[in-house]
Amino acid sequence: MKSRRVASLFGDFFESEKASGIVLILATVFSLAAANSPWGAGYLHFWHAELFGRSLQHWINDGLMAIFFLLIGLEIERELYVGELSDPKNASLPIFAAIGGMATPALIHFLFNRGTATVDGAGIPMATDIAFAIGVLAFLGSRIPSSLKIFLVALAIIDDLGAIIVIALFYAADFSAPYLVSAIGVFVLLLGLNRCGIKRLPVYLLAGAVMWYLMLQSGVHATVAGVLLAFAVPFRSGDGASPSYKLQHFLHTPVAFIVMPLFALANTGIMLPGNWMELLATSNSLGIFAGLLIGKPLGITLVSYLAIRAGWSRLPKDVLWKHVIGAGFLGGIGFTMSIFITALAFENDTVLVGSKLTILVASLLAGATGYLILSDGHSRR
Repeated sequence: MKSRRVASLFGDFFESEKASGIVLILATVFSLAAANSPWGAGYLHFWHAELFGRSLQHWINDGLMAIFFLLIGLEIERELYVGELSDPKNASLPIFAAIGGMATPALIHFLFNRGTATVDGAGIPMATDIAFAIGVLAFLGSRIPSSLKIFLVALAIIDDLGAIIVIALFYAADFSAPYLVSAIGVFVLLLGLNRCGIKRLPVYLLAGAVMWYLMLQSGVHATVAGVLLAFAVPFRSGDGASPSYKLQHFLHTPVAFIVMPLFALANTGIMLPGNWMELLATSNSLGIFAGLLIGKPLGITLVSYLAIRAGWSRLPKDVLWKHVIGAGFLGGIGFTMSIFITALAFENDTVLVGSKLTILVASLLAGATGYLILSDGHSRR
């Protein structure tokens, strides 16, 4: 019964992410078209209109995206307890792959930008957009083994966890220790409630909202509160009565069809300047492009190979090396996560436009390359 529920929850997660990838594509195309239409200025102004002292875009990026990270945190928790990451031998390969897929792109961007003002963008090509990556896998259908889907989801989840750590450590602004300590205090309180057997979900959500506000005021990005809340919500046996299971199951649809499309609409409205081609040739853009299109597949494949050669990991059942390479390219679909980190790394409008354009181009090429590799069924192990 427990294994069936876990499989059902993974299926729900996979299906919601698949559909979300399609919706995100439509939202992005609409946003780009609207920004470059005769009504482009009004479209962009709408997302920057102030609401309670902050722009609408800011509320989406700091508020709604905390719900997205809450869902990611719940998925990480599930994987650690009863999923792919609960078996050390199975977990080790996506962990090593994710580490290689984060470190290599960051190093490439750093080498392009060391000593410049854009070196802060090193975290941009580290990220993987799980919705888009799974969306590509969905188009491949039965041409790929189901174990590859699990491997890529686990890799992307660990990748997202790495991105969250990077955001918390390197993209804090106007840091306030008292607020951060207070936020951590709320988290400790929630852990205590969990240990005492308190399972009432509204209690955790209300305290989580307080923790989100304190984290927002601390200068550490408020979305980190979403992940902390996920690990405080009781998991127990992970069955249908589990608060963690209930919350994760409930969040799939609103995150896939409300939160992520709104994020895309608010952040991909790029008004193309006359010199947009030149923006793709800056050191920052080249670092992002090379990081996503070369660094991601190189890091994922190379570190996976070394881990298996050393005997620390093994290839999942029915997964071939061409599957790992293809998954590496799908990991190069940075899109929403990369754009999210871009907004934290830079304030200069020109750098922001160049970074977002490069992310879109590199993600498109990485996704297409991964699809072509994985759709070829004639490679051998």
